[in-house]
Amino acid sequence: MDKLKGNVAIITGSATGVGAATALLLAEKGCHVVINYSKSEKEAKETAAACEEKGSEVLLCQADVSKDDDCRRMTEAAMEKWSRIDALVNNAGTTKFCNHHNLDGLTHEDFTRIYGVNVIGPYQMTRAIAPHMKKTGNGAIVNVASTAALTGIGSSIAYAASKGALVTMTLSLARVLGPEIRVNAVCPGFIQSRWLMEGHGKENYEMIKKYVEDGSPLGATATPEIVAEAILYFISGASITTGETLIIDGGFHLNQVPLARR
Repeated sequence: MDKLKGNVAIITGSATGVGAATALLLAEKGCHVVINYSKSEKEAKETAAACEEKGSEVLLCQADVSKDDDCRRMTEAAMEKWSRIDALVNNAGTTKFCNHHNLDGLTHEDFTRIYGVNVIGPYQMTRAIAPHMKKTGNGAIVNVASTAALTGIGSSIAYAASKGALVTMTLSLARVLGPEIRVNAVCPGFIQSRWLMEGHGKENYEMIKKYVEDGSPLGATATPEIVAEAILYFISGASITTGETLIIDGGFHLNQVPLARR
């Protein structure tokens, strides 16, 4: 716990899901955290309160990471409060649930919105915090991508493409931000979450979950808390690891099952 005590972490999209689980885990380890949300104010306040109960200092910040001004404002707010930024978790993400066979189901606006949050957002956040994080000499950035980046399977073609771009950007940023900052990515597969259940519908959600569990060597799917543990590893451990991508899917990718055809 002492290793992260007093450190400052910004977690984008941390009102619910993986972001909230990461914020809570970092707070438990002694980090001060920035809880970011775009629309989910009620859930963000609940997550912030839970982090404070663990003894963490919290900054609640409404910001849309697709807007550069918002990224810079959130960064400056953290610096004003704590005068340091040690970790950034680029977790905020969006999609449009659209069958891959339905090429007419995605518009130019859909691609622009999805790339704006999933790719441009992490870039803008990284650019905003980099000068401050370099001063600490041991910063960590973790990008939350997806196995969709590696398989082309996911909630939509636009989403899969955006996560592929995020993985590629992880490599580029790792090269230019070392040695002071390590940049890595996690690639979760199916995550047990309200977001996926609402996107797929309960019946399809349960069908996909069973399909993935039956098709993976470990017979399991991830929870937000499991993904948070992997993110914590890249922040508090992995001291000479950068530009790496960690798959978290119970080994489902090993079987290369074409889920998109179902």
